[in-house]
Amino acid sequence: LHTELFVKFSRDFDDEIRDRTKVQMELEVWFALLSRSPGFPIAVPACYFSDYHHESGTGILITQRIPYGADGVEPHYPKCLDYRMPDQLGHYQALIRALGRLAGTHKAGRLPATVERYFPFDPARLVVSKRDPYTPEQIGTRVTSYIEFAADCPQLLPENIRTRDFLARFEHEAPRFQSLARTGNRILQGTPGMIALCHWNAHVDNAWFWRNEENRIECGLMDWGNVSQMNVAMAIWGCLSAAEIPLWNDHLDELLTLFAGEFESCGAPALDPAEFREHLLIYVAMMGLNWMLDVPQYIRRRLPDVAEAQSRFDPRIQDDERVRSQLLIMTAFLNLWERSDIAGLIDRMAKTR
Repeated sequence: LHTELFVKFSRDFDDEIRDRTKVQMELEVWFALLSRSPGFPIAVPACYFSDYHHESGTGILITQRIPYGADGVEPHYPKCLDYRMPDQLGHYQALIRALGRLAGTHKAGRLPATVERYFPFDPARLVVSKRDPYTPEQIGTRVTSYIEFAADCPQLLPENIRTRDFLARFEHEAPRFQSLARTGNRILQGTPGMIALCHWNAHVDNAWFWRNEENRIECGLMDWGNVSQMNVAMAIWGCLSAAEIPLWNDHLDELLTLFAGEFESCGAPALDPAEFREHLLIYVAMMGLNWMLDVPQYIRRRLPDVAEAQSRFDPRIQDDERVRSQLLIMTAFLNLWERSDIAGLIDRMAKTR
């Protein structure tokens, strides 16, 4: 038995905002119990006790403590600091394999039947807040805010997402895409072959890594708040959204192929590559429009002198996890938009309304 343990509570009585997230632990508690099943397909911290009181939102989880930086385990990697992490691609390959293995094992019917009881597919759970989606008009206002931010802080953004051509295109396409939000949800929720049990926030800071006997990087995953069945494209974005832009540009198709191969090797039905990529694009566009376009104003409020920063690597940005994370994730969303045929996607979605 492990003698070094980690204890997690759902409550924070000193911070009302943090305490509201207590509801996210209910599924994490059930998942910890599920992970004790024989032959569970991926590594997670060994669970010793897990319980949750639904009425009050009070939960407790006791697991092994991961020995970062010792016993063959790599040091902990903070969120959105991947440029400091060696072998970025190798670490994301490990994450993607784990995600594909869990989703594929579930889709193949090789997890306990309790999955359907405690983790049913419920789209209402797959939201980050109860706020209504923005209207196309509201999206237009936020696009204007981003254009102003790009003009004031060009040194914080890659050139391709601040050119005149891209900004004009984005200004035209974003409200059009938002008008098809219901169609996007119907597409993502209406493809049963792509719905599976997933971790939806598999950033590197929610994992631990080691090398196997062949010197290949492997990983375990933790922080399973809001774990549920979802379109696998959501899990891909949840993993890659905090990755550096060159990884997106140079390895996205390779990582999607890796996930699909792991998924199928577990006994799940094969994923259609074009459909898989399109679902990812739809989800990233929907999430980005509704959440990432608030980032410019958020950064200005939190860092009033942001225009004076030399680059996104300025200590004022990099030393603030929320600012650096929001900036990078917004950049990833816009970079994928710029590199994709969103106009063609909009036309295809419009035909299915």
